[in-house]
Amino acid sequence: MTVDEGALRPDRVTGPAGRDAAWTGARRFWRDAAAVVLDTDGVVTDSARLHAAAWKTAFDACLTEHPPDDPRDRRPFDVRDDYRRHVDGRSRLDGAAAFLGSRGMRLPPGGPDDPPGTGTVAAVAAYKERLFTERLRQQGVDAYPGTVRLLTELRSRAVPLAAVSASRHARELLTRAGALPYFDVLVDGQEAARLRLPGKPDPALFLEAARRLGVPPGRCAVVEDALAGVAAGRRGGFVLVVGVDRAAGPGTGTALLEHGADLVVRDLADLLPAVPED
Repeated sequence: MTVDEGALRPDRVTGPAGRDAAWTGARRFWRDAAAVVLDTDGVVTDSARLHAAAWKTAFDACLTEHPPDDPRDRRPFDVRDDYRRHVDGRSRLDGAAAFLGSRGMRLPPGGPDDPPGTGTVAAVAAYKERLFTERLRQQGVDAYPGTVRLLTELRSRAVPLAAVSASRHARELLTRAGALPYFDVLVDGQEAARLRLPGKPDPALFLEAARRLGVPPGRCAVVEDALAGVAAGRRGGFVLVVGVDRAAGPGTGTALLEHGADLVVRDLADLLPAVPED
């Protein structure tokens, strides 16, 4: 795909070495990426807020039922920092184990048939799953308008597109948000389980998506909002890793760059060519 490089808006993106690197990254996106693989939660749909809220309820209940030895570890789950550091982009079991481990909690792993609760890692993950499903049915999700604008532009240029997610709900999320028709390929949590693909930061999900698109990683761009996700894109050898910083909090963009993003945007519309002024 190509675009008039003079129409790009490098002031809207952040690169590891400032504006010049950001401009170079934006150029590479339109020049070198023959296909694009996008994460779902927080990149295409606003479902990350539902995931974070469900995790908070589950983890806070677990912290109350099994208070860590160190009083400092008993603080409630933070939907911004803890979510970003430990669970964003990971499978439910991996995310539950990562957060509980960060608070010094050594719950037994449990098994897939554990009912929702706080007694095992699997039970906490099941509890979060139940809460998320309930909130999804009640509140629904939307696609980010800026993402839809970028997807529309990419489709107009016949760029192959894939959606990737560790969530087993990705197809439902994309369908509810009206975004599923944009994608040629979807590799979600159900496919990951079926194929026994390791979770992020391992690049297996992204590599499988690129394989299904028929485009080698060295010609695909990855778009991610999670630290584990940008790390996976970097490990997978993708031509460009775009970080999406929805939180725009202190250090969040820098953290994405440090984990492997080539450039960071607040919204995917920032990658669109500028509209000429009258």
